[in-house]
Amino acid sequence: MARYKQVEDIVKLMNTPEIIRNTSIIAHVDHGKTTLSDSLLAAAGIISAQTAGQKLFLDSWELEQKRQMTVFASNISLTHTFKGKDYLINLIDTPGHIDFSGAVTRSLRAVDGALVVVDAVEGPMTQTETVLMQALRERVKPILFINKVDRLIKEIKLTPEEVQRKFAKIIVRVNTLIEKYAPPEHKKDWQVKVEDGRVAFGSALHKWGLNLPHMKAKGISFKDIIDAYTGAPEEIGKKVDELSKKAPLYEPILDMFCEHLPSPLEAQPYRQSQIWPGDADSVTGKSMAKVDPNGPLLMCITTIEVDPHSGTVAIGRVFSGSVSKGKTVQLVSSRQKGTIQQVYMSMATDRVIVDRVPAGNIAALSGLPSIHVGETVAEDGVETPPFEGLKYVSDPVVTVAVEPEDVKDLPLFDKVIHKLTTEDPNLHFKMDKESGEFLLSGMGELHLEITAYRMQEAGLKVKLSKPIVIYRETISHDYRGPPVMGKSPNKHSKLWITLEKLSDEVIEAIRADKISEMQSRDERQKVLRELGWSTEDARNVIAIEESNILVNRIKGRQYVDEVLDHIKSGFREAVHASVLAKEPAYGLKVNLEDILVHEDPVHRGPAQILPMTWRPIWCAFLLSDPKLLEPLMSFECKVPNEFVSPVIALIQKRRGKILDMINEEDMIIVKAELPVAESFGISDELRSSTQGRAFWATQFSRWAPVPEQMQAEVIR
Repeated sequence: MARYKQVEDIVKLMNTPEIIRNTSIIAHVDHGKTTLSDSLLAAAGIISAQTAGQKLFLDSWELEQKRQMTVFASNISLTHTFKGKDYLINLIDTPGHIDFSGAVTRSLRAVDGALVVVDAVEGPMTQTETVLMQALRERVKPILFINKVDRLIKEIKLTPEEVQRKFAKIIVRVNTLIEKYAPPEHKKDWQVKVEDGRVAFGSALHKWGLNLPHMKAKGISFKDIIDAYTGAPEEIGKKVDELSKKAPLYEPILDMFCEHLPSPLEAQPYRQSQIWPGDADSVTGKSMAKVDPNGPLLMCITTIEVDPHSGTVAIGRVFSGSVSKGKTVQLVSSRQKGTIQQVYMSMATDRVIVDRVPAGNIAALSGLPSIHVGETVAEDGVETPPFEGLKYVSDPVVTVAVEPEDVKDLPLFDKVIHKLTTEDPNLHFKMDKESGEFLLSGMGELHLEITAYRMQEAGLKVKLSKPIVIYRETISHDYRGPPVMGKSPNKHSKLWITLEKLSDEVIEAIRADKISEMQSRDERQKVLRELGWSTEDARNVIAIEESNILVNRIKGRQYVDEVLDHIKSGFREAVHASVLAKEPAYGLKVNLEDILVHEDPVHRGPAQILPMTWRPIWCAFLLSDPKLLEPLMSFECKVPNEFVSPVIALIQKRRGKILDMINEEDMIIVKAELPVAESFGISDELRSSTQGRAFWATQFSRWAPVPEQMQAEVIR
């Protein structure tokens, strides 16, 4: 009954943006995000208080509950009364494992505030920094919850003074990260402070929590908390239960959401310039700043779900206007139109049909089958640029060959792959033209393992190869000779090209979707001019494939338009599987300098034009000191002093490089960088060599040249 009452209340509150809080819970893996969420949902009457902490309600997928790990971002809406006023809280729980960081990136576009959860014992870890950086990049305001305080008392047996010193160190570290990554105007005022209640602490597992205002109001001291964990086991259980009743976790957390996180009315004006490149003085720009439900529709899609009954369901944040059933909209990036069939609000595993969702809220839509993550849904007939592209912190770096066990399952295989890659844009799928193998690429071993499980869950039995690392191929410098000529196999047509190395800034702009084929020529030209390109080259980009660009410099030649699509296909073929090891090319600018095309269409078909295109590209590539690039990952390990030597030896054995070592009381933080190719199986070896006492985390760092002595072996 409480659940339906919740929905009724939520629909009413949706129309008052000043009392809406769109927030996310972000953290390193296993720091307690989803356990914390349970307490918040219990407070709202969505689950029972008895099962909170064990139910892991937002880990709604069976595998998430089995592994006790969040894989997908889950969102739910709930209400809370603070100082006599009702608030609507749209809450998104996100994954903590680096392999699923893409889901964090997407979720943060939809929210204005974030609760950063940190394990009191482990402190801020690598992924804590990564998710906080992602939040601040999106201009999402943070607050802090220090979790698992019971471990400081039971396991490490700290005194009240030592507990407070431990908190102070965590707060300093988090504020250092805020100072580092926050936009200039918020580096100071977004610092988390104990005094004003922007820092809470507690135990999500034991369902108690406090911040300074609540401690004062309830008359609870640090000594009282430590006393609750002192005595015989039965006595401790009773005292901790009393503590959870006197200081329930949900109270300070939900109060912090309402008091210290911004409403859409407050946040959208300062987020607008960061996430949307449109004119702030336009009708849409003004509507977005005012969160006007009657203005032109502008919505950013952050999640796609392929539902067997509803079809493709798109979830995202409405920044301007309203979405409603039957409304005709434009998909800006795809340059398509569609009609919304149904509008929903999400309640974890459930979707509740509603008539309308106004600006400032998170909505789900059906009826737009070709929609994709990152798409901008806008008012039909209103010209607007798309939202800024989502900037992921990692690339797919691990690949497996995958095929159905039974060839009869190929149609199902195709259907399941389409569903998975639509829902997860960080999952890449292709067929190798030479071997005929189906190749699936993901962010890491766990990402691919979870994907394989999802295939089996869909009734598809598959065979997987051992994971292999994805490499990239690039050039050391621009091609320095005269234009390279390519002839068609029938010798009737010729093409001349030159090759340049793209700057890191241009590559990053492509990755961040600031440069794409989908945008208008004028928008793309503006970005490239700002990055140092000539007006001519910036205007004449005709194809972009991953991190490679094709530029048409040809002038005054006949039949160019007739063969341009074939040239684009030849370019894509050349960079899709380059010449050294058939790995994707990285950071190439291919310039079409001149062309001679046979006048007879019979002699200028794809069989002639494609080889004429990819051959000179590969030739210029080989003449520009080509190199193979491998993915490196940053590695951070927090370990007791006595186990530092085995950790260092392990890193060095795997071609790793020690970057820094930091003393932290009786622990050492080892920071290193090592190749992804050498990382398989490192978890088991670390546990063994440190007797299970190390905390570690990894994430994608960069692409770097394979050592020369190893390049020939990798190419083989």
